[in-house]
Amino acid sequence: MSDTPVRGFDTAEFQARTRKAQSLMAQQGLTGVLLLSEPEVRYFSGFHTLFWQSPTRPWFLFVPASGDPIAIIPEIGADLMRRTWISDIRTWSAPNPADDGISLLTDLLAPIAAQQGAIGLLKGHETGLRMPLADYERLLAALPGLQVQDATPIIRSLRMVKSEAEITKLRHICAIGSRSFDEIPQLAQEGLPFDQLFRDFRRAALAQGADDVPYLVGGADQGGYRDVISPPTARPLQAGDIFMLDTGATWDGYFCDFDRNFAIGHADDLSRRAYEVLWRATEAGINAARPGITCRELFQTMQSVITEMDDQGGDVGRLGHGLGMQLTEWPSHAAFDDTVLLENMVLTLEPSLSYGAGRLMVHEENIVLRADGAELLTKRAAPELPIL
Repeated sequence: MSDTPVRGFDTAEFQARTRKAQSLMAQQGLTGVLLLSEPEVRYFSGFHTLFWQSPTRPWFLFVPASGDPIAIIPEIGADLMRRTWISDIRTWSAPNPADDGISLLTDLLAPIAAQQGAIGLLKGHETGLRMPLADYERLLAALPGLQVQDATPIIRSLRMVKSEAEITKLRHICAIGSRSFDEIPQLAQEGLPFDQLFRDFRRAALAQGADDVPYLVGGADQGGYRDVISPPTARPLQAGDIFMLDTGATWDGYFCDFDRNFAIGHADDLSRRAYEVLWRATEAGINAARPGITCRELFQTMQSVITEMDDQGGDVGRLGHGLGMQLTEWPSHAAFDDTVLLENMVLTLEPSLSYGAGRLMVHEENIVLRADGAELLTKRAAPELPIL
């Protein structure tokens, strides 16, 4: 398509990310930050591969207090890493359970340990070690002087606020998702097995230009669905069904994440009302979302509409989250999250409610925060429950 953005990023993008991280590291007294998980390694290097699906090999990227990042990776990834802006690439033949990069990593960090220096690791919520715990313990034992601090706030603060280049990619994949949902009236019909609709939707998204559709969930049942994370069954769609699809399609490593609700043949009054309440809750969230308010305040704004119908407020824990290189990112629109929203954050608004006898409905849109408020990245859902 002629309006397709350029893949990847200029070197200046990665340099800016690195320099911002180094400025924050200096404030915390860190000599470097060691990154081990796919989004963070990709964020600072541009190293983008599906090979992370294999859990066999660890991958390391060290962002020093000054200078460019250093990659310590399996030899199989060396050629691809050389195509990024990273020039210092140290490899080993992997897998090697006896020494999966630990000697190389020890050599890199030994001078820091000798000075009783501190490095950062991601220890917080929504992070993971992604190396064998036994190897991590071996590494620390070999570096007794090394101090390890939590660098989660540093990396989180950088990734929450998107560059214009990132927003362009997110807008593109949200447009692909929106066009794919526009095809639902032609795809879904009474008698179609629900799992077939999932396959058809994936094909539609790929035909629209998505690289992949790694996340697609939903629900369908008479008068409303009861859960939103189960795999689809072969049960045929029936008149009176309310169904929902929630997609996380990707383009160039960035996700959309939103859903759409539909009815087959006709819809009961309670489901129509649930849809209308959620649409208004989302609209209230769109109107309220702007730099300076907190996630808690945005949550309360949407929740105040939801309680018109669901005084229990559901039990999902949050009404949206951050979006970007991962399907869900920090922060959370929840009563526990006082994160202040900033310009150029990309967020989902995802109000949900319970109604009737154990039924559930969820509505979701994707937005980017601008100085004067929210800009929709997804095509806004219809204000009334669509009936097919």
